[in-house]
Order: sequence, then C-alpha cells, then structure tokens
Amino acid sequence: MTDEIHALWAKGAIVVTYDPNSPHVPPPSRPARDGRVNLVEPGKAPRLGKGGSPESRVAILHSLAHIESWAIDLSWDIIARFGQVRAMPRAFFDDFVLVAADEARHFRMLAARLVTLGSEYGALNAHDGLWDSATTTADSLEARLVIEHCVHEARGLDVLPATIAKFRKNGDEASAALLEGTIYPEEVTHCAAGVRWFRYLHARDVEKKDVGEGGQCVDLADEGGGPDEGVVKAFHETVWAHFKGVLKPPFNDEARSKAGFGKEWYMPLTQRPTIPGAGA
Repeated sequence: MTDEIHALWAKGAIVVTYDPNSPHVPPPSRPARDGRVNLVEPGKAPRLGKGGSPESRVAILHSLAHIESWAIDLSWDIIARFGQVRAMPRAFFDDFVLVAADEARHFRMLAARLVTLGSEYGALNAHDGLWDSATTTADSLEARLVIEHCVHEARGLDVLPATIAKFRKNGDEASAALLEGTIYPEEVTHCAAGVRWFRYLHARDVEKKDVGEGGQCVDLADEGGGPDEGVVKAFHETVWAHFKGVLKPPFNDEARSKAGFGKEWYMPLTQRPTIPGAGA
C-alpha cells in the first residue's frame, strides 16, 4: 500500500493534499497489525547479543525489521494526524511520503535478508515500545517530530555504525553492506526531516519569522551562523516535556550534523536541568 501511494504521489496523481473545509478525522490510536509478530513486554524481547553467532545476527536483523515496520506506520500517522489540522504545506507531505517509502523498502530488504539467513520476519517475539512514543505525542506535531525523529531515529544513527561493524567483524558482509549502503544514509535524511519541520513550525507558529513564499520550508541553519537560539531552546523544552529519560552518549556527531543539528541541540540533554521551573 505504501508503494502504491508513493507512486501515485510521485507522479502527481494525488492533486489535493487535504480539504481545509472538511472536518479533521484523526487516525486510529494504534495502526492495524496482521498478527504476524507476537508482541511482548520490552524486557521479554529476545536479547540481541553481539553478532557473534548466526542466532544473534538474525535477532539483530529481526529487531531492525520490526522497527522499520513501525516506522512505516509512523510516517503515515504523522501525515494523517497532523497534515490537515496544522495546515502543513505540500512539502511536508512530500517529505513524509518519501520517508514512508524509504522505510517500506528498508523493511522489505531486511525481511528478505532474514529469509536468506534461514529465518523470517515474525519468527521472533518483538515489542512495540516505539509506538508508545507515538501515543504520548499524539497531541503535538512538534513533540512527534522531536521525539520520534530527533531522539529515537537519531539514536539509531548513534548505534548503526557499531552494528555494521558487528556484522562485518563476524563475516556477514551482505548485512553490513545493506545497513551501511542503504539504511544508514537514508535514516540521516529522516532525522533531517524532523529537524527541518520543527524549525518550520517554530518559525511559523512561535516566533512568526519569515518562512518563504507560499509556505515553503526554510532551513534556518542555512541563513547564517548556525541554529537559532530560540529554536534550540524550544527543542530542549519539547524533549523535557515528552521524554522521560536523558540522552546518552556516545553520539554520532557527524551523522547528526548532516541531519541538521549540532552538539548544542543534544549535549545539554544528557542531564536534566536542576533549576526550578526549567522544565524538568
């Protein structure tokens, strides 16, 4: 279904993004699932190991495939839940239709790799902790962009190089190449979408800065001298309001920089503020 809608969107067959005069109908609180995977509590999910055994490598790939399956739903949910009600420009839909298509391709490639290794998606238990964050950010587009794309997906950028190294070290070059050549660089662009649209909303709805003609998104980081202090502060406040923990190093500074946010965005989030009223 994602492939079909992406193809229609890409060739311009879907002309209207939404009718601003029609009532907004939010999507279900949870997406439909086909029951292929047995969901368990996070603590009961299979241990991934260090990739030294075939079983460990299958467990890692299965976990990644499961994350990608939820990422497809997250992409469509952000469109359906927020696109109309926040009157987002067409470029917003362009970005997240593409993200959905990327995630679908990632899932398909990982699922195929599992079959090659003698397993399949659904062979192991999994948890749906990723959707818990979607539930807690269902009332805020800013929070959804920050938590899903700039916290969780950025964490994926932090750990993927080590995961690639595990596969390569243990002789699974095919899996390493899949992660390194396709999934890793495209996940950078998904984090970038989160940063880009958080900037847009901050400019439009908070500081009322110029955002370009026709509602086009402007990347403020490109307008001279790095991120705006107000945007960074709003980012921190959003994390503290919607994320229970703290961000834990090590960070993939290079990949995060490519995604559009430098250390001033995430290093202050490694410990919660202790000043009363600071948002802790």
